[in-house]
Amino acid sequence: MANTMANRMSLKKPIYIEAHEKGLLKKKREDAFKLLKSCVLCPRQCKVDRLSGETGICKTGASAMVSSYDPHFGEEQPLVGRHGSGTIFFTHCNLLCIFCQNYDISHQGIGKTVSDRELSAMMLDLQHRGCHNINFVTPTHVVPQILSALGIAIEDGLSIPLVYNSGGYDSVHTLRILEGVIDIYMPDFKFWDSDIAQKTCDAEDYPDVARKGILEMHRQVGDLVMDDEGIAYRGLLLRHLVLPQGLAGTREIMRFIATRISTNTYVNIMAQYRPCGRAAEIPELAEALLARDFQAALTAAREEGIQRLDSRRRVFMLW
Repeated sequence: MANTMANRMSLKKPIYIEAHEKGLLKKKREDAFKLLKSCVLCPRQCKVDRLSGETGICKTGASAMVSSYDPHFGEEQPLVGRHGSGTIFFTHCNLLCIFCQNYDISHQGIGKTVSDRELSAMMLDLQHRGCHNINFVTPTHVVPQILSALGIAIEDGLSIPLVYNSGGYDSVHTLRILEGVIDIYMPDFKFWDSDIAQKTCDAEDYPDVARKGILEMHRQVGDLVMDDEGIAYRGLLLRHLVLPQGLAGTREIMRFIATRISTNTYVNIMAQYRPCGRAAEIPELAEALLARDFQAALTAAREEGIQRLDSRRRVFMLW
Protein backbone atom coordinates (compact mmCIF):
# COMPACT_ATOMS: atom_id res chain seq x y z
CA MET A 1 0.00 0.00 0.00
CA ALA A 2 2.80 2.43 0.90
CA ASN A 3 4.60 1.75 -2.38
CA THR A 4 1.37 2.25 -4.35
CA MET A 5 0.75 5.59 -2.64
CA ALA A 6 4.33 6.68 -3.29
CA ASN A 7 4.00 5.78 -6.97
CA ARG A 8 0.79 7.81 -7.26
CA MET A 9 2.42 10.81 -5.62
CA SER A 10 5.40 10.47 -7.95
CA LEU A 11 3.10 10.48 -10.98
CA LYS A 12 1.38 13.66 -9.78
CA LYS A 13 4.69 15.50 -9.38
CA PRO A 14 5.32 17.52 -12.56
CA ILE A 15 7.89 15.69 -14.64
CA TYR A 16 9.89 18.82 -15.45
CA ILE A 17 11.07 19.04 -11.84
CA GLU A 18 13.03 15.81 -12.18
CA ALA A 19 14.43 16.98 -15.53
CA HIS A 20 15.64 20.15 -13.83
CA GLU A 21 17.13 18.33 -10.86
CA LYS A 22 19.07 16.00 -13.15
CA GLY A 23 20.42 18.86 -15.26
CA LEU A 24 18.49 17.69 -18.32
CA LEU A 25 16.46 20.85 -18.68
CA LYS A 26 19.53 22.98 -19.35
CA LYS A 27 20.66 20.58 -22.10
CA LYS A 28 17.17 20.61 -23.65
CA ARG A 29 17.16 24.40 -23.66
CA GLU A 30 20.54 24.44 -25.42
CA ASP A 31 19.38 21.90 -28.01
CA ALA A 32 16.23 23.90 -28.70
CA PHE A 33 18.06 27.21 -29.16
CA LYS A 34 20.42 25.59 -31.65
CA LEU A 35 17.40 25.01 -33.89
CA LEU A 36 16.80 28.78 -34.09
CA LYS A 37 20.13 29.59 -35.77
CA SER A 38 18.76 28.23 -39.03
CA CYS A 39 15.25 27.65 -37.79
CA VAL A 40 13.94 24.12 -38.19
CA LEU A 41 11.92 24.18 -34.98
CA CYS A 42 8.68 23.28 -36.75
CA PRO A 43 7.70 21.56 -40.02
CA ARG A 44 7.83 24.86 -41.94
CA GLN A 45 11.65 24.58 -41.95
CA CYS A 46 12.06 28.32 -42.68
CA LYS A 47 15.83 28.17 -41.95
CA VAL A 48 16.05 31.84 -40.98
CA ASP A 49 18.47 33.00 -38.26
CA ARG A 50 15.99 33.88 -35.54
CA LEU A 51 18.79 34.45 -33.03
CA SER A 52 19.87 37.42 -35.17
CA GLY A 53 16.34 38.78 -35.47
CA GLU A 54 15.33 37.22 -38.78
CA THR A 55 11.79 35.90 -38.92
CA GLY A 56 9.96 33.32 -40.99
CA ILE A 57 6.34 32.15 -41.11
CA CYS A 58 5.84 32.65 -37.35
CA LYS A 59 7.17 36.24 -37.45
CA THR A 60 9.02 35.62 -34.19
CA GLY A 61 12.71 36.22 -33.61
CA ALA A 62 14.81 35.35 -30.57
CA SER A 63 12.23 36.45 -27.98
CA ALA A 64 8.71 35.21 -27.37
CA MET A 65 5.68 37.47 -27.60
CA VAL A 66 2.61 37.13 -25.36
CA SER A 67 -0.84 38.56 -26.05
CA SER A 68 -2.39 37.77 -22.65
CA TYR A 69 -2.27 35.49 -19.64
CA ASP A 70 -4.99 34.69 -17.12
CA PRO A 71 -6.92 31.90 -15.40
CA HIS A 72 -9.18 30.48 -18.09
CA PHE A 73 -12.48 28.73 -17.39
CA GLY A 74 -13.48 27.86 -20.95
CA GLU A 75 -11.08 24.94 -21.35
CA GLU A 76 -11.86 21.26 -20.82
CA GLN A 77 -13.09 20.38 -17.31
CA PRO A 78 -10.02 18.24 -16.41
CA LEU A 79 -7.90 21.38 -16.89
CA VAL A 80 -10.24 23.99 -15.42
CA GLY A 81 -11.33 22.44 -12.12
CA ARG A 82 -12.38 25.07 -9.59
CA HIS A 83 -9.64 27.64 -10.14
CA GLY A 84 -9.07 27.64 -13.88
CA SER A 85 -6.35 26.70 -16.32
CA GLY A 86 -3.45 29.16 -16.31
CA THR A 87 -3.34 30.13 -19.97
CA ILE A 88 -0.48 32.03 -21.59
CA PHE A 89 -1.44 33.04 -25.14
CA PHE A 90 1.62 33.38 -27.34
CA THR A 91 1.48 35.85 -30.21
CA HIS A 92 1.84 34.59 -33.80
CA CYS A 93 1.61 31.00 -34.99
CA ASN A 94 3.36 28.55 -37.29
CA LEU A 95 0.15 27.18 -38.84
CA LEU A 96 -1.98 30.27 -39.57
CA CYS A 97 -5.41 28.81 -40.37
CA ILE A 98 -7.32 31.37 -42.41
CA PHE A 99 -10.41 30.86 -40.19
CA CYS A 100 -8.57 31.31 -36.86
CA GLN A 101 -10.81 32.54 -34.05
CA ASN A 102 -7.81 34.38 -32.58
CA TYR A 103 -6.94 36.01 -35.90
CA ASP A 104 -5.77 39.24 -34.27
CA ILE A 105 -3.23 37.30 -32.22
CA SER A 106 -2.07 34.68 -34.70
CA HIS A 107 -2.08 36.69 -37.93
CA GLN A 108 -2.00 40.34 -36.89
CA GLY A 109 0.51 39.95 -34.08
CA ILE A 110 -1.32 41.57 -31.16
CA GLY A 111 0.91 41.21 -28.11
CA LYS A 112 4.20 42.29 -26.61
CA THR A 113 7.74 40.92 -26.47
CA VAL A 114 8.62 39.33 -23.13
CA SER A 115 11.91 38.38 -21.52
CA ASP A 116 12.55 34.96 -19.97
CA ARG A 117 12.17 36.54 -16.54
CA GLU A 118 8.81 38.09 -17.48
CA LEU A 119 7.52 34.80 -18.91
CA SER A 120 8.64 33.02 -15.76
CA ALA A 121 6.82 35.60 -13.62
CA MET A 122 3.61 34.95 -15.58
CA MET A 123 3.82 31.23 -14.78
CA LEU A 124 4.39 31.91 -11.09
CA ASP A 125 1.57 34.48 -10.93
CA LEU A 126 -0.88 31.99 -12.43
CA GLN A 127 0.23 29.37 -9.89
CA HIS A 128 -0.18 31.91 -7.08
CA ARG A 129 -3.72 32.64 -8.29
CA GLY A 130 -4.61 28.97 -7.80
CA CYS A 131 -4.56 27.71 -11.40
CA HIS A 132 -4.30 23.94 -11.74
CA ASN A 133 -1.76 24.08 -14.57
CA ILE A 134 0.24 26.33 -16.87
CA ASN A 135 -1.38 26.16 -20.29
CA PHE A 136 0.92 27.28 -23.13
CA VAL A 137 -1.39 28.27 -26.00
CA THR A 138 0.23 28.13 -29.46
CA PRO A 139 3.71 27.25 -28.12
CA THR A 140 5.18 25.48 -31.16
CA HIS A 141 7.29 28.40 -32.39
CA VAL A 142 8.58 29.41 -28.92
CA VAL A 143 9.70 26.12 -27.39
CA PRO A 144 13.26 27.36 -26.67
CA GLN A 145 11.97 30.47 -24.92
CA ILE A 146 9.57 28.40 -22.83
CA LEU A 147 12.37 26.09 -21.73
CA SER A 148 14.55 29.06 -20.83
CA ALA A 149 11.85 30.72 -18.73
CA LEU A 150 10.88 27.41 -17.16
CA GLY A 151 14.31 26.99 -15.59
CA ILE A 152 13.88 30.32 -13.81
CA ALA A 153 10.33 29.51 -12.73
CA ILE A 154 11.32 26.16 -11.22
CA GLU A 155 14.03 27.82 -9.14
CA ASP A 156 11.38 30.24 -7.89
CA GLY A 157 8.92 27.50 -6.93
CA LEU A 158 6.85 26.47 -9.96
CA SER A 159 5.25 23.11 -9.19
CA ILE A 160 2.07 22.63 -11.26
CA PRO A 161 1.67 20.66 -14.52
CA LEU A 162 2.54 22.10 -17.92
CA VAL A 163 0.07 21.88 -20.81
CA TYR A 164 1.32 22.06 -24.40
CA ASN A 165 -1.71 23.41 -26.29
CA SER A 166 -0.78 23.34 -29.98
CA GLY A 167 -2.40 23.30 -33.40
CA GLY A 168 -0.89 19.87 -34.07
CA TYR A 169 1.71 21.11 -36.55
CA ASP A 170 4.72 20.04 -34.51
CA SER A 171 8.05 18.51 -35.43
CA VAL A 172 8.75 15.13 -33.83
CA HIS A 173 12.36 16.23 -33.33
CA THR A 174 11.24 19.23 -31.25
CA LEU A 175 8.70 17.13 -29.36
CA ARG A 176 11.48 14.75 -28.35
CA ILE A 177 13.36 17.68 -26.83
CA LEU A 178 10.25 18.27 -24.72
CA GLU A 179 10.12 14.69 -23.45
CA GLY A 180 10.32 14.73 -19.68
CA VAL A 181 9.19 18.36 -19.56
CA ILE A 182 5.56 18.50 -20.70
CA ASP A 183 3.00 16.81 -18.45
CA ILE A 184 -0.09 17.20 -20.64
CA TYR A 185 -0.14 17.43 -24.41
CA MET A 186 -3.27 19.02 -25.87
CA PRO A 187 -2.92 19.17 -29.67
CA ASP A 188 -5.58 19.81 -32.25
CA PHE A 189 -6.08 17.32 -35.02
CA LYS A 190 -7.63 19.70 -37.51
CA PHE A 191 -7.79 18.04 -40.92
CA TRP A 192 -7.54 14.59 -42.40
CA ASP A 193 -7.43 15.73 -46.03
CA SER A 194 -4.23 17.31 -47.33
CA ASP A 195 -6.11 19.41 -49.89
CA ILE A 196 -8.15 21.07 -47.13
CA ALA A 197 -4.98 21.65 -45.11
CA GLN A 198 -3.37 23.27 -48.14
CA LYS A 199 -6.33 25.56 -48.81
CA THR A 200 -6.78 26.66 -45.20
CA CYS A 201 -3.20 26.72 -43.88
CA ASP A 202 -0.86 26.36 -46.86
CA ALA A 203 0.31 23.16 -45.15
CA GLU A 204 -0.39 20.18 -47.39
CA ASP A 205 1.64 17.95 -45.08
CA TYR A 206 -0.44 18.80 -42.00
CA PRO A 207 -2.32 15.46 -41.78
CA ASP A 208 0.88 13.42 -41.90
CA VAL A 209 2.69 15.77 -39.50
CA ALA A 210 -0.22 15.67 -37.04
CA ARG A 211 -0.40 11.88 -37.08
CA LYS A 212 3.30 11.51 -36.35
CA GLY A 213 3.30 14.23 -33.73
CA ILE A 214 0.31 12.92 -31.82
CA LEU A 215 1.74 9.41 -31.80
CA GLU A 216 4.93 10.85 -30.29
CA MET A 217 3.01 12.83 -27.69
CA HIS A 218 1.09 9.74 -26.63
CA ARG A 219 4.29 7.71 -26.48
CA GLN A 220 5.68 10.23 -24.01
CA VAL A 221 2.73 10.72 -21.66
CA GLY A 222 0.09 8.05 -22.40
CA ASP A 223 -3.66 8.43 -21.89
CA LEU A 224 -4.99 11.29 -19.78
CA VAL A 225 -4.82 10.62 -16.04
CA MET A 226 -6.72 12.59 -13.40
CA ASP A 227 -6.60 12.88 -9.63
CA ASP A 228 -9.47 12.13 -7.25
CA GLU A 229 -11.01 15.54 -7.96
CA GLY A 230 -11.00 15.00 -11.73
CA ILE A 231 -8.05 17.31 -12.42
CA ALA A 232 -5.66 16.11 -15.13
CA TYR A 233 -1.98 15.82 -14.24
CA ARG A 234 -0.51 13.68 -17.02
CA GLY A 235 -1.36 12.43 -20.50
CA LEU A 236 -2.80 13.28 -23.91
CA LEU A 237 -5.96 15.34 -24.41
CA LEU A 238 -6.88 15.74 -28.06
CA ARG A 239 -9.05 18.44 -29.62
CA HIS A 240 -10.93 18.34 -32.91
CA LEU A 241 -12.88 21.28 -34.32
CA VAL A 242 -15.78 20.18 -36.49
CA LEU A 243 -15.91 22.11 -39.75
CA PRO A 244 -18.97 22.71 -41.96
CA GLN A 245 -19.87 20.04 -44.51
CA GLY A 246 -17.49 17.50 -43.00
CA LEU A 247 -14.36 19.27 -44.24
CA ALA A 248 -12.33 18.27 -41.18
CA GLY A 249 -12.60 14.54 -41.91
CA THR A 250 -13.87 13.70 -38.43
CA ARG A 251 -14.58 10.02 -38.96
CA GLU A 252 -11.14 9.28 -40.40
CA ILE A 253 -9.46 11.18 -37.58
CA MET A 254 -11.46 9.32 -34.92
CA ARG A 255 -10.64 6.01 -36.59
CA PHE A 256 -6.95 6.87 -36.49
CA ILE A 257 -7.12 7.78 -32.82
CA ALA A 258 -8.98 4.60 -31.91
CA THR A 259 -6.82 2.23 -33.93
CA ARG A 260 -3.36 3.83 -33.74
CA ILE A 261 -3.37 5.66 -30.41
CA SER A 262 -5.96 4.45 -27.90
CA THR A 263 -9.73 4.10 -27.59
CA ASN A 264 -9.17 5.60 -24.13
CA THR A 265 -7.89 8.87 -25.60
CA TYR A 266 -9.68 11.85 -24.07
CA VAL A 267 -11.16 13.76 -27.01
CA ASN A 268 -12.92 17.09 -27.12
CA ILE A 269 -15.01 17.37 -30.27
CA MET A 270 -15.66 21.09 -30.55
CA ALA A 271 -18.72 22.77 -32.00
CA GLN A 272 -17.68 26.42 -31.88
CA TYR A 273 -16.65 26.90 -35.50
CA ARG A 274 -17.71 30.25 -36.90
CA PRO A 275 -16.33 32.10 -39.91
CA CYS A 276 -13.49 34.35 -38.75
CA GLY A 277 -10.52 35.96 -40.39
CA ARG A 278 -10.40 35.03 -44.07
CA ALA A 279 -12.79 32.07 -43.84
CA ALA A 280 -15.03 33.49 -46.55
CA GLU A 281 -12.32 32.73 -49.11
CA ILE A 282 -13.55 29.12 -49.00
CA PRO A 283 -17.32 28.97 -49.69
CA GLU A 284 -17.90 25.95 -47.44
CA LEU A 285 -16.35 27.81 -44.49
CA ALA A 286 -18.29 31.04 -44.97
CA GLU A 287 -21.20 29.83 -42.82
CA ALA A 288 -21.47 28.76 -39.18
CA LEU A 289 -21.57 25.07 -38.27
CA LEU A 290 -24.89 23.28 -38.60
CA ALA A 291 -26.17 21.31 -35.61
CA ARG A 292 -26.61 18.22 -37.78
CA ASP A 293 -22.94 18.35 -38.83
CA PHE A 294 -21.85 18.45 -35.21
CA GLN A 295 -24.14 15.60 -34.21
CA ALA A 296 -22.82 13.56 -37.13
CA ALA A 297 -19.27 14.14 -35.85
CA LEU A 298 -20.21 12.91 -32.35
CA THR A 299 -21.87 9.85 -33.83
CA ALA A 300 -18.82 9.10 -35.98
CA ALA A 301 -16.52 9.30 -32.95
CA ARG A 302 -18.61 6.86 -30.96
CA GLU A 303 -19.00 4.49 -33.91
CA GLU A 304 -15.23 4.46 -34.42
CA GLY A 305 -14.71 3.43 -30.79
CA ILE A 306 -13.75 6.63 -28.96
CA GLN A 307 -14.86 6.13 -25.36
CA ARG A 308 -13.86 9.34 -23.57
CA LEU A 309 -15.58 12.37 -25.08
CA ASP A 310 -15.43 15.70 -23.28
CA SER A 311 -18.91 16.57 -22.04
CA ARG A 312 -18.52 20.35 -21.94
CA ARG A 313 -19.88 22.04 -25.04
CA ARG A 314 -18.22 25.39 -25.64
CA VAL A 315 -20.71 26.31 -28.36
CA PHE A 316 -20.87 29.81 -29.76
CA MET A 317 -23.45 29.19 -32.48
CA LEU A 318 -25.12 26.17 -34.02
CA TRP A 319 -27.68 26.40 -36.77
